[in-house]
Amino acid sequence: MRSAAVAVALAASLAALAPGPVLAQSDTEALQWLQRIYTASERLSYTGVFVYQHGDQVETSRVTRIVDADGVQERLEVLDGTPREIIRNNEEVKCYLPGSRTVKVDRQTDLKPFRFRIENVSAIAEQYSIRMVGIERVAGYDCQALVLEPKDNLRYGRKLWADANTGLLVRAKAFNERGEMVEHFSFTQLQIGGKLDKELLRSRFTPTGGAWRVENQAAAEVNLAEHGWALRSLPAGFRTVTELKRDLGGGHELTHVVVSDGLAAVSLFIEPLAAKGQTPRVGASRQGAVNIFSRTLDQHMVTAVGEVPAEGVRRIADALERRAPR
Repeated sequence: MRSAAVAVALAASLAALAPGPVLAQSDTEALQWLQRIYTASERLSYTGVFVYQHGDQVETSRVTRIVDADGVQERLEVLDGTPREIIRNNEEVKCYLPGSRTVKVDRQTDLKPFRFRIENVSAIAEQYSIRMVGIERVAGYDCQALVLEPKDNLRYGRKLWADANTGLLVRAKAFNERGEMVEHFSFTQLQIGGKLDKELLRSRFTPTGGAWRVENQAAAEVNLAEHGWALRSLPAGFRTVTELKRDLGGGHELTHVVVSDGLAAVSLFIEPLAAKGQTPRVGASRQGAVNIFSRTLDQHMVTAVGEVPAEGVRRIADALERRAPR
């Protein structure tokens, strides 16, 4: 994410001093930096400790990610409060919850240790104004800082810091429309590349026999239209990136749709009202940087959850329509 910052700062400088064609060239360079940041997040191995803050909650975690001939392996351990651990081996993800002696097994194609993700580089410049703000030092690394300002009230502003040599994201902040910080992620210790011992990936929990309960959370890809749903008039820049269905047991299913503008992501959950067992709570709520909006539609509970402003999640929830199955 830092590389992106360099590009934006340069673009801002040239915009003030040079004619239009140079500005356009600088915009292209900024996107190249963003692409480098995304590539770093996909291809680099690293290990470190990071702090994640949302609202008045602060959480410290240790993460190790190794990318090699065997694919992608990760281990994330939450160091504060109730112990939790996530182990990834390519697409298989296991979440260990020792408090309840439960292992949740899932299949997932995208797992990042921090909340800020660049997923669609080319779409970002359409929804955010980007500028670079210089080199700043974070966790012992010289980082390029980059500011992304939203062009509407449907997404948060961001400031990103990335290692100047590798492009790996080292720190990120999100700001609301009043300029108040709503979310902060930052490495405090970090090693990028080098020889990383695979023992760092080993879980410290060893579920055996009947002492632990294993819950298979496996999800299957689905097509919304084939199940009688459609997303119409999504906010500008947001596109569907994932459509999944999960079996909740008892004959109930949960549909999970993810939409993204290339940087911010919102999850949309569709669940039969019968599965709720009681009258659902509708309307808006918030947990730190995460806004939530729930509504009912054709005997289903529709809930949008995401790290975007309240108006953004409401608009995405309202975009869902019931149609005749294809």
